[in-house]
Amino acid sequence: MAHFSKALKGAAAAAALLVPLMGTALVSEASAESVLRAKVHADLKNTDPIWTTAYITRNHGYMVYDTLFALDADFNVQPQMAESHSVSDDGLVHTITLSEPWGLVLQALGKMSSNVPFMMPKRLAETDAFEQVPEIIGSGPFKFVKDEWVPGSKVVYVKNEDYVPRSEPASAAAGGKVVHFDRVEWVYIPDDNTAVNALVSGEIDYLENPQLDLVPVLQAAQGVKVEVIDPAGSQGWVRMNHLHPPFDNVKARQAMQLIVDQETYLRAVAGAPEYYKVCPTLFVCDSPYANTAGSERIMSQDMEKAKAMLKEAGYNGEPVILMHPTDIGALSRATQVTAQLMREAGINVEMQSMDWSTLTSRRAEKKPATEGGWNIFHTSWIGPDLLNPVANIGVSGGCEEKAWFGWPCDEKIEQMRQEFASETDLGKQQKIAEDIQARANEIVTYIPIGQYQQPIAYRDSLSGVIQAPVHLFWNIKKN
Repeated sequence: MAHFSKALKGAAAAAALLVPLMGTALVSEASAESVLRAKVHADLKNTDPIWTTAYITRNHGYMVYDTLFALDADFNVQPQMAESHSVSDDGLVHTITLSEPWGLVLQALGKMSSNVPFMMPKRLAETDAFEQVPEIIGSGPFKFVKDEWVPGSKVVYVKNEDYVPRSEPASAAAGGKVVHFDRVEWVYIPDDNTAVNALVSGEIDYLENPQLDLVPVLQAAQGVKVEVIDPAGSQGWVRMNHLHPPFDNVKARQAMQLIVDQETYLRAVAGAPEYYKVCPTLFVCDSPYANTAGSERIMSQDMEKAKAMLKEAGYNGEPVILMHPTDIGALSRATQVTAQLMREAGINVEMQSMDWSTLTSRRAEKKPATEGGWNIFHTSWIGPDLLNPVANIGVSGGCEEKAWFGWPCDEKIEQMRQEFASETDLGKQQKIAEDIQARANEIVTYIPIGQYQQPIAYRDSLSGVIQAPVHLFWNIKKN
């Protein structure tokens, strides 16, 4: 993963020298001292959107950086900083030169979510992917005010007066990024009741991911609008550490598949049935690559068989460290379900609580759990991150050098992912995706716990909130 991210940085930086910037502007006047205050889902501790895949850092990236291409509301790739796009007849040149045809060039450069190939100055884009960039300098619609950044409390952005939006209407991450506020403040409020009260009283304007049992309070509140802006929703994951016992043994990972019950998780995470969907595929239900290959253990909970497989794996009651993010409601509730189910299967669970930003730093630790590492944690990904075997980094078997945290290692999967990327026929791609899913479920790169939607809430004086899986703060006006 790190090598791929670094390659994107370099490719994006190189492409910036080859692709002309757009020149058509939309004129926008912000009222004096206009401020938008948003309660965000996590504390911003890391500011490099290539160094980490954390969504709070991705959202920060969208504030200060722009992209060559972007996904619109229909998940079609559109030019963003690129004024135009052409492909040579042999398929080898897309403004950057490739050594062989690759069918996912635009999908890679237009990737909506972590890691987004944001445009950076060349000297910063060339930073090693294992190190954070030393400065936040971008070409996006906002500027990061480092002097007013208070980790654990507040992040401040001001309008980039030099930014030139595209002429097209805003559509998800594509189109004209017109800013109507001089200043956007992200406030971090870990207590959900406090956050809800702040929105109801008008102290904040926008609330990401309100706790689901408080949604009825928001729906009944005067001056508040509750809305689902991401129709595709998210897929929850159980992610295990393949480097250390007990989950270095495939039998122990397969036992976890038999412990999982998606309906139990989804009721806890999303509550009302209209917000969730039981789904066996790794590539998002209703997508072109959705399939059921290898999902039998995932979709048929069997505690007794799970206990037998744990015994086969040599598990003998050793403590298993389950990281618990306390400040993201959906993941906190999923973690508590996992702890209960694991204990029912006879696993000695040690649940260690921390905020999400701390977890996203600790998950990079490769030491054994007894030395400050970890065994298992929960995360979730929006639909566009999972639409195919290349975008979905959870199925990667790239080992310690290339795989995402948890570090599955499987040469066969990586070879099939390369085949998928080189294939242009949809039918053949679908067959490869099915084979990849079967193999990923066999070695258990991760366990999906279903798809769910998360509503947001904001003051009804706001308009222009963008329908997208990502929280974007351009196009919004206050009436």
